Amino acid sequence: MTQTIADSQPSAPASAAAAPRRFNPRALDALNFLLADVRGAVGPYLNVFLVTQQGWSQEAVGLVTTISGLIGLLFNAPAGALIDASRAKRGLVVVALALLGLSGAAVGLFPSFWPLLAATTVMAVVGDLFGPAVAALTLGLFPRRQLARRMGRNSAFDHAGNVAIALVAALVGWAFTQRAVFFLTPLFAALAAAAVLVIPAAAIDHERAREARRDGAAQAASWTELLRHRPLVIFSLCTVLFHFANAPLLPLVGQKLALAHPAYATAMMSSCIVAAQAIMLPIAVLVGRNADRFGRKPIFLIGFGVLPLRAFLYPVSDHTAWLIGVQLLDGVGAGIFGALMPLVLADIMRGTGRYNLAQGAVAAALGAGASLSGLCAGILVDHFGYSTTFVTLGAVALVALAVFALLMPETKRSGAESGQA
Repeated sequence: MTQTIADSQPSAPASAAAAPRRFNPRALDALNFLLADVRGAVGPYLNVFLVTQQGWSQEAVGLVTTISGLIGLLFNAPAGALIDASRAKRGLVVVALALLGLSGAAVGLFPSFWPLLAATTVMAVVGDLFGPAVAALTLGLFPRRQLARRMGRNSAFDHAGNVAIALVAALVGWAFTQRAVFFLTPLFAALAAAAVLVIPAAAIDHERAREARRDGAAQAASWTELLRHRPLVIFSLCTVLFHFANAPLLPLVGQKLALAHPAYATAMMSSCIVAAQAIMLPIAVLVGRNADRFGRKPIFLIGFGVLPLRAFLYPVSDHTAWLIGVQLLDGVGAGIFGALMPLVLADIMRGTGRYNLAQGAVAAALGAGASLSGLCAGILVDHFGYSTTFVTLGAVALVALAVFALLMPETKRSGAESGQA
């Protein structure tokens, strides 16, 4: 029997109007799984490909990723606002997937500076839509009481997709070339587009998808009100610091392994990804099941605490087994962050009607940290080596932990408040 969800209000009569709102939750599972495949077929492999196969310097790679990343940042908040306003969320995802697929193929066909900069910039811009769009679809499809578990499930399928693409990419890179990996992007983009179109448009509650008040008592919050919203500002700052420290770690470890084992560069990177993602999957499920029980902040503190530990452990040894073993810790930190971030934002933005705008703004903060750290890490490696870079990033991670522990409030509502919502 096909599993379905019907988001009906207790006071609403059982009528034919409720039928179009039924949908198969496995479509959302498939979307999360395949979107991870689309993104994962380019991101972590690009740096390794350019350094080991194309002879690029660390600074040149950092320059491209920083420029494209910063341009993409300009569209994060507008992308979230567009999702808040749009009733064609599925269509937006399909268009973004088409552009991303074409850009991924362009990376494989034209790996020189200007074409690659243009392709990665397009990918950065359209990639802004995916996180807020999936979170909005989840809010619009599931009632509040199911949200924590559903967000954890989303994250689990995202990590499962990352494991799958890492294994497929390792096989393709070994059997063909590193360049062939990038041609997986259009394939998985087409599959992801099919998955999102399986979700009926009528099943999505667009008002709930943007965390609007159900009684219509207030207009959507303005941009200036969001900027004065202290928990949102603190969370954005913590996100910047976390991703500034976290984003370069996997590419740097992948480069070290690729330089030590040039014949197995793609396989080494895939080993790092699989090691972390295999941990992220159960972590995401556990977070989804326990976020309402223990609260968001205690669980988030674990994720913030693991990051500096991981950065400080990398320089201890250059042995392949050690580096891949330390990479397992990424599964804990990133698993917690991926599962809790959309849930914490839903807590913070409840009743504002600006959930996806806030998602875009925080994604911009996340991207700012990741993009700037790519350039900074490249310069540090070229001038001071990998060990100094790891320690520097670990120090930034400690600052992120301190800011979150001291300033970020608990966002979980009381049982009475949750029941009323």
